[in-house]
Amino acid sequence: MAIAVLILAGAGGACFRLPHSGRPGDSTGIASWYGTEFDGRTTSSREIYDMNDLTAAHRTLPFGTYVMVTNLANGRSAVVRINDRGPVARGRIIDLSYAAARVLGIVGPGTAKVRLVRLKGFKGPAGTERQGVVWIQVGAYTVQEAAYAVKKRLDPSFRGVTVTAVKTGSGTFYRVRVRTDEGDARSLARRLAGEGYPVIIVRE
Repeated sequence: MAIAVLILAGAGGACFRLPHSGRPGDSTGIASWYGTEFDGRTTSSREIYDMNDLTAAHRTLPFGTYVMVTNLANGRSAVVRINDRGPVARGRIIDLSYAAARVLGIVGPGTAKVRLVRLKGFKGPAGTERQGVVWIQVGAYTVQEAAYAVKKRLDPSFRGVTVTAVKTGSGTFYRVRVRTDEGDARSLARRLAGEGYPVIIVRE
């Protein structure tokens, strides 16, 4: 099964990192993010910008390139897909979506020093035609009880809440996800984000 999003993050949990290529073209600089005022607008790649997807704007990398972005202040990482051009502001090397900024912990500060690593040979998510099963992930926890506590809070208001275990080289993570479909994914993600959850849209 191909997984569309490769970041696990949440309160009480942790992020884990993909191996990277260590290319000479890897870079370090300041990242910023853009959110609600651009949500639903057309990007430079002609995709519709979805602030809850893990995407980013870069000045030169080809559209469709996957980049691992690491916040050097806290060590958190996210894999993003380049689908837009930017940043406009000088002195910045990448403009992240709201979802990516939230995973990396830079929504509040607005900017952060990051390392960009272009992922060599990374295929990215299956189902880029935006069909199939969609999950809204609201957290991934290293403690199973913490995940089920979140599920218990969500169950009265949301259908299809599940907890699934994922084993990685860093340990086992317990993902809390809500199943939905493509038509309802954006509105459900906004609803959950409005309740304070660090939502990530996952397509399988």
